[in-house]
Amino acid sequence: MRQTLSLSSLRRLYTGKVREVYEAGDETLLLVTSNRISAYDVVFPEPIPHKGEVLNLLSAHWFEQTRPLIANHLLATRTADIFAEEAEAAELRGRCALVRRTTPIRYECVVRGYLDGSAWREYEQSGEVAGNKLPGGLKRYDRLPEPLFTPATKAETGHDENITVARMASEFGTEETRRLQEASLALYGFAHERLAARGIALLDTKFEFGTAKDGALLLIDEVLTPDSSRYRMTADGGEALALDKQFLRDWLASQGFAGDGTPPALPPDVTAELGRRYAHIFNLITGESLENALARMG
Repeated sequence: MRQTLSLSSLRRLYTGKVREVYEAGDETLLLVTSNRISAYDVVFPEPIPHKGEVLNLLSAHWFEQTRPLIANHLLATRTADIFAEEAEAAELRGRCALVRRTTPIRYECVVRGYLDGSAWREYEQSGEVAGNKLPGGLKRYDRLPEPLFTPATKAETGHDENITVARMASEFGTEETRRLQEASLALYGFAHERLAARGIALLDTKFEFGTAKDGALLLIDEVLTPDSSRYRMTADGGEALALDKQFLRDWLASQGFAGDGTPPALPPDVTAELGRRYAHIFNLITGESLENALARMG
């Protein structure tokens, strides 16, 4: 698929925390992933080296791997096949995706296989996670008896809200909810098995879906990235290492910031370490260096 797009001539539809979305045709969109990073609903101005390339190309990797399970919106990521001008293709290399246009489903489909994040906080208080009663005595990072589908609403502003499956079914429809639950659990199981073989635990992740003009359900947005997932792996000494944005959350906590007040500036050593971690998880998951993956983008 050879395109002749020029970013400067496209209408920008939306700017998110990390991505810009452009209208690329009647049935296609162009997603441009930036090097911005967010935490606690704050978008930090300091760029993270190569973060955009990692998110975009790692999503492309998983879109390709999961096609046997569910169709997705990805059409192209090789910028030489998207842009008419070589200079524009080179500037945006690795950070762009041409995708099918869909109507996004306004729920985040979260699957949790381990106890962490908001699920851990909820369990500490109630012994439950999203309406699911869990065994007593579990510790943070413990593997759950079985993966849980714990959807969330997609808030236009502020925080997303974790909800129960029953509430989602009452709002969205029982059959529609069941379909998304089954797809999400199948995707999580597929990824968990492959990551475990590489010594990586997929603690939790979120999937997003949309419906195409023909009614087909498609996996969209980003998939199984360090921004949409929590990963951990065990080092030789037994220390569990976070391979996602947890490093940033922990650093912010050490500065006394948890979302309220003025956020601290990210110093160069923190942005460099974050960039290293993003590139490292890309290599661990795909078995390919980011440099080699970018070389294939043309």
